[in-house]
Amino acid sequence: MGMLHAQEKDKVLARLRRIEGQVAGLSRMVEADKYCIDVLLQLAAVQGALGQVSKVLLSQHIETCVRHAFESGDQRQHDKMIEELLDVFSRYARAGPAKGR
Repeated sequence: MGMLHAQEKDKVLARLRRIEGQVAGLSRMVEADKYCIDVLLQLAAVQGALGQVSKVLLSQHIETCVRHAFESGDQRQHDKMIEELLDVFSRYARAGPAKGR
């Protein structure tokens, strides 16, 4: 993750701290037996916030590491980047709110 610019890193860390607060709020909601729909809506908000963090990190990775691998002319680096991207996209495709059932 060393490729994040200081400003982007600060934004990501701030978002993650907000997400931590949201997750703690989710725990309190469940402990207090809050209405299921309210919990689900808060959960969707957390998932959306995590999605935004993922988008920032993926964008930075593509703009730095992937670009470097493609511009380097090193076929092994190129192939490794494609394999990594396919793996991460596959993991995101499998993830989702109802996948653990």
